[in-house]
Amino acid sequence: MTTAEQDRLAEAKAGIVDWRRWGTYLSERAWGTVREDYSTDGNAWAYFPFEHAHSRAYRWNEDGLAGWCDRDQIICLGLALWNGRDGVLKERPYGLTNEQGNHGEDVKDYWFYTDNLPTHAYASMVYKYPQAAFPYADLLTTNQNRGQSQGEYELFDALRDQWLEQRYFDVRVDYAKSAPEDLFCRITVVNRGPDPAPIHLLPQLWYRNTWSWNPGQCAPRITKCGDGRVRTTHPQLGERWFSVTTSTGEVPPVIFCENETNNTRLFGTPNNATTVKDGINDYVVNGDQDAISESEGSKAAAHVIATLQSGETLTVTVCFATANLERPFDDADTVLSARQAEAAEFYRSVAAADLSEDERLVQRQAFAGLLWCKQFYNYRVRRWLKGDPGQPVPPEQRWNSRNSDWQHLAVTDVILMPDAWEYPWFAAWDLAFHCVAMAMIDPEFAKQQILVLQQSTAQHPHGQIPSYEWSFGDTNPPVHAWAAWQVYQIERTQNGSADRDFLVRVYRSVTLNAMWWLNQKDASDRGVFGGGFLGMDNIGVFNRDLPLPTGGQLAQVDGTAWMAALIFHLLEITIELSRAEPNYLTMFGRWIWDAWLIANALEKGSDHVSFWDERTGFYHDVIETPGAGNHSLEVFSMQAVVPLFAAIAIPTTSVEVLDTVNRCLDELARAYEHTDRDVSLRLKGGDGSHCMVAIVHTDRLTAILERLLDPEQFLSPNGIRSLSKFHRDHPYVYRVNGEDHAVSYQPAESDSRMFGGNSNWRGPVWLPMNFLFVQALDSYARFLGDTFTVPDPNEPNTPVSLAGIADQMARRLTGLLVRDERGRRLTHGDNDYFQTDPHWKDLVPFHEYFDGDTGRGLGASHQTGWTATVALLLQFRGRLRFG
Repeated sequence: MTTAEQDRLAEAKAGIVDWRRWGTYLSERAWGTVREDYSTDGNAWAYFPFEHAHSRAYRWNEDGLAGWCDRDQIICLGLALWNGRDGVLKERPYGLTNEQGNHGEDVKDYWFYTDNLPTHAYASMVYKYPQAAFPYADLLTTNQNRGQSQGEYELFDALRDQWLEQRYFDVRVDYAKSAPEDLFCRITVVNRGPDPAPIHLLPQLWYRNTWSWNPGQCAPRITKCGDGRVRTTHPQLGERWFSVTTSTGEVPPVIFCENETNNTRLFGTPNNATTVKDGINDYVVNGDQDAISESEGSKAAAHVIATLQSGETLTVTVCFATANLERPFDDADTVLSARQAEAAEFYRSVAAADLSEDERLVQRQAFAGLLWCKQFYNYRVRRWLKGDPGQPVPPEQRWNSRNSDWQHLAVTDVILMPDAWEYPWFAAWDLAFHCVAMAMIDPEFAKQQILVLQQSTAQHPHGQIPSYEWSFGDTNPPVHAWAAWQVYQIERTQNGSADRDFLVRVYRSVTLNAMWWLNQKDASDRGVFGGGFLGMDNIGVFNRDLPLPTGGQLAQVDGTAWMAALIFHLLEITIELSRAEPNYLTMFGRWIWDAWLIANALEKGSDHVSFWDERTGFYHDVIETPGAGNHSLEVFSMQAVVPLFAAIAIPTTSVEVLDTVNRCLDELARAYEHTDRDVSLRLKGGDGSHCMVAIVHTDRLTAILERLLDPEQFLSPNGIRSLSKFHRDHPYVYRVNGEDHAVSYQPAESDSRMFGGNSNWRGPVWLPMNFLFVQALDSYARFLGDTFTVPDPNEPNTPVSLAGIADQMARRLTGLLVRDERGRRLTHGDNDYFQTDPHWKDLVPFHEYFDGDTGRGLGASHQTGWTATVALLLQFRGRLRFG
């Protein structure tokens, strides 16, 4: 028996019904992005600041609050609010730019994604709107005046008394499809405060501006066709009707403007239209009747005005339909109720039977946030460099600036973003984790997302996968082969079928990517790889994207180990593909050779470098200086965990696979005439149920785990810290030319602006690395069984197997978000209001990373991309080795 949502997914997969054409694809921020930056100096934040957003038309995509659009973002729906006090309509969340915040960019509004289905047949979110004037200036100046040693100044701090007195509106937005192309949107506003309070609600409908950039195009028309109703037609979408009603029975008036830049306000030049983008804002906030049209425009809003008594609720319902319905709202209650019930049914079918109610809530909201962070992405680098016809020509310097060597990149798609405000653009290694989590609920879309950066208009012709918008050429950890293998295995485990064609497509592009790494990132052709910061922004002694102040070069343990892991994932995929096509075994022998070369470089050193320090019993980066020897940087960091990811546990029942692996390893040994000094990829021992091919053998595994499972070093109450707590009292200091370069343990916000100040790998707990660590433990546990134990971190005198440690780690990590025995969520920190208030305590923020001592959520507050892997940790605990 399938659920209604599973039936919709099956129809979409079969091409019968395009259920995914419309969804919550509208970003919360488009200003301050690289796409909108046409400056000389490349300062995207300054070129298109927040202050311009409500008056200036976007070139590449739209943004809004609680938004909805089609996959091409031709037309958008969203919500605007006004409390009678703010200087501008609340049409989008507010936040600080990288330079304004004392810890980098940071959004200040509070909103939560509470539900969403893979087909977006149902979706809901909650926005908390203060009744006091939104403190834009206070948030800006206070954060600007704070130093690196102070925490961020948040909206709760600025309006503490108002929050404690409940002086805010709870604004809930529900979307429900009545058909693939038709939907209802219900906005429910509750006055939580003790006194009557005014509220303006403006459900909005508008076209993304494409006409300003393409000569010959005209702005589409949205026209009034009755009270509370408008009509529009578009060559791609056909006719649409947008109707609005309220629970009071009043039919709101509809007002219009054009989605065109207010040149006069921003630049002192004439406007191109009679009304402009901020016309509705100027009419509502300032009473400017001339700013709007009452009959037509490319942007429209129904204007609902009410004063709500304490505790009173106002409901506004929108119908967006393909037909001119005589009674558009007759089915609204039925459809909304049915879709909400179907969402509950779907997620009940997904969740493991042994999950508690609160674990189910966290898992469901993790998936909701992941789905709300599916965003329309549109960027064509060459067009961006050239500029648009009829528009000012960008400065000539741009042809040699950011992303100018990625002129082939032209992507227009719906992509899983790390975060809809702070990171409204794809990030390659983030996306890999998004896809693995997505595979649990929508494997078809997860597979499409794995491939989206591997198409010819995204992946570089030389093989590099673009990292992220701010610099496509930066190097992210090569985890796409891993992600593809996980998605493939999760789908097979859950559905009983495997998509071999998908694996074949991935194999071609990740092989090209591996070749790029082998040819471009091994500077001395000896199996030692470097990639700059590799995503771990502040973990190193030096900025690894820049030349060393010491001279020489930095040999990176994580770069080398990530490459080893990539080769091992390719080995696994090759084995799978060779079952049907033995010709793939020619590549298997090649990957075995690469794996062996990198293993030797990593484990015993190649040429001048040795990553493993016998004295410390840990892996470290090494500075190599010609003629002056090498120097191990004895920093105890998460980098040393990456070699554990290069491991495959093979059941002994898989006779053909083992025969293949052993034959290739034996051929390698004969060809290279192995000696006792050479690293063996085959591990000895185990409980006999599995064989294992890996880089890290049990002696080094023991030494690594001794540090990782020590609470005074890496082990926090809620996962593995990214830097050992040892460095709190013992900072690592490297002195160069009279200047100290130090690394110290910082459990929360960073005191370094090495990469802008918004990322800190010097202590906090990060879900992606911890997820991979738990999976690595699971691999070793399958091979070693009960033959290998370590002291139980909870009871040091009691031995525990690696399977037990993996399960403990999974529970520690999920404990960041799931209520503890005291009923508190660690992610909320010491904010008792968030912890206990009935209207907040079950709204879970999925932060970018977490305090290494307390578990408090930090960084981007809606990072439901890789933090959504908590859904898998809840589902499978420590059993994360799929297949």
